[in-house]
Amino acid sequence: MKRFLSFMLLAFMAVATYAQVTFKVSQKQTAPDQFELIFTGNIASGWHIYGTTESNGPIPTTFNIDKKEGVELVGTLTPSVKAKSHFDEMFDANVTYFEGAVSFTQKVKITGEKYMIEGYLEYGSCNDQTCMPPTSVDFKYEGKGVAKKEETPEEKLEEQPVEEEKAEEVVAEDSVATDTIAEASEGDFDLYTPVIEELKHYGEENDTKGKGLLAIFALGFVGGLIALFTPCVWPIIPMTVSFFLKRSKNDKKKGIRDACTYGVSIVVIYLVLGLVITGLFGASALNSLSTNAVFNIFFFLMLVVFGASFLGGFEITLPSKWSNAVDNKASNTSGLLSIFLMAFTLSLVSFSCTGPIIGFLLVEMATSGSIVGPAVGMLGFAIALALPFTLFALFPTWLKSAPKSGNWMNVIKVTLGFIELAFSLKFFSVADLAYGWHLLDREVFLSLWIVLFALLGAYLIGWIRFPHDEDEYDDEGNVITNPRTSVIRFFMALVSLAFAIYMVPGLWGAPCKAVSAFAPPMNTQDFNLYEESSVEAKYKDYEEGMNAAAEQGKPVMLDFTGFGCVNCRQMEAAVWTDEKVKEKLENDYVLISLYVDDKTPLPEIVEVTEADGTIRKLRTVGDKWSYLQRTKFGAQTQPFYVLLDNNGKPLNKSYSHDENVDHYIEFLDKGLENYKK
Repeated sequence: MKRFLSFMLLAFMAVATYAQVTFKVSQKQTAPDQFELIFTGNIASGWHIYGTTESNGPIPTTFNIDKKEGVELVGTLTPSVKAKSHFDEMFDANVTYFEGAVSFTQKVKITGEKYMIEGYLEYGSCNDQTCMPPTSVDFKYEGKGVAKKEETPEEKLEEQPVEEEKAEEVVAEDSVATDTIAEASEGDFDLYTPVIEELKHYGEENDTKGKGLLAIFALGFVGGLIALFTPCVWPIIPMTVSFFLKRSKNDKKKGIRDACTYGVSIVVIYLVLGLVITGLFGASALNSLSTNAVFNIFFFLMLVVFGASFLGGFEITLPSKWSNAVDNKASNTSGLLSIFLMAFTLSLVSFSCTGPIIGFLLVEMATSGSIVGPAVGMLGFAIALALPFTLFALFPTWLKSAPKSGNWMNVIKVTLGFIELAFSLKFFSVADLAYGWHLLDREVFLSLWIVLFALLGAYLIGWIRFPHDEDEYDDEGNVITNPRTSVIRFFMALVSLAFAIYMVPGLWGAPCKAVSAFAPPMNTQDFNLYEESSVEAKYKDYEEGMNAAAEQGKPVMLDFTGFGCVNCRQMEAAVWTDEKVKEKLENDYVLISLYVDDKTPLPEIVEVTEADGTIRKLRTVGDKWSYLQRTKFGAQTQPFYVLLDNNGKPLNKSYSHDENVDHYIEFLDKGLENYKK
């Protein structure tokens, strides 16, 4: 279990951003009607990729076809060496893997006069501490096939009608493809033309980045304050401050300076952690990360494990030799370095309590869509964590009035455990919505939240106890079987139970706006007794919606959204339900919602060239809409609202996450005014 937990944590905090596994693909002709596709791989020391037949959890090495013509596969993907095997505790199963140099071969038989094959090899790479996301190696080969043998007159006569029929079918298909391309080139040209400069003409879009970063900082700061009151951190504060003051009792200013340096060191350590996460994922990966099924399932499992740890199921601890090594190094050094190493020791020793909080915060920040989100959030966390060390050093008399350690700290841990379990469902819901699994529809999600918060209320009242809860004793040393509930715990239980009851009508379709940002959308609800008050877009395809708007003579409200976009759900619940806004969206505009995380495969893979010259393949509907938003409007965040005329030109500046209804109505009215002009 410890190895599993360490693996999950270190995988998330990995610092290696470069490829540890490289593959080259080549084609080798083995017969006039047969060739081989050979994928030659070089795996760095300490890394491995999984076998071709894995089904127990690891990402297998697979051969995938996007398009083929005039060929058929012979056999399956064959490795050049025998795969190694071992029992992996993380997956609780035997897994096969390859190390060092390995090649994979796929035999292909040519069946036509011309052939074409296009696809990719996909694999997952890991070492003992971290795993990289699934990686693909694209290939495309085409050429002349086997010359057709001369047929007898009888064979030609017999096959002639069939051949003519096939030829007619091919011509028909080619005509459709040509007409479609022509229509897209002429009719839809303006629809895809970039309008970034036109948007600037209307003024800058609503500035939500600053507010977003401020919210992330506040989230990190609150997380740091919560971490302070855990059993791993709070008892250390008076000991550490007293150590600095006693060590420099002849020079009080030096003691205060050392304690302040200690606090600054904590800030630096956690800020570096946030920068590592930022560098690990990069700007372009954060948005896709927030909707990637593999990562969301990983986040879901990670938060479940963290929640179980806080409930007392087990302790998450880093290897003791790490903290011992850093502690010994701190003892053998002096000056600022020794203080920094002491702060680093605190980070390692307190990890069993701060780790789940940091993990939860980093998940929220990394999927917020802001490239600097993790760094800003960790800055807030570190400042809150370091603040008491500095304040108690400046005002040592405050230590006497500080609350003593006790069972109240475990209550905080258990409460956080319930909260992490509740939020873990949000990440599973994102993957469920993006891929259309329908495993966690709205009523299922609400049912689980109702049970979790009801159980939390029962725990706070004292009806449920967990392994780490301490017994209370009377004056004679006997265990109190029915301990008293403190006033603070009573009010916390009141809030939790009331929240659970508040969500109950949601099982029958009530909006439950307080949880609308986290719960799946209303359209996943199977049973709804309430009159629909939210706005649902009639069109979820750009071209189809634009054509409908032109026919109706109405402007377009283009809504770039996502299944996993929390701010999108907040806007829909807080703004779109307003009667004036709802009337305008339903009567005055044609609403088109484009989900940038829709994993529905496109009929054909589309190759596009990015601004930096790199060629990218659009495989899903979400890829297409994300590319449209990026190239036409120069934006990547969601929600992103833009008003267009029937030629794809903007009618006003864009609008992002701002829940002020009056501002939103002004935004819509201005677009209507410009459309009528």
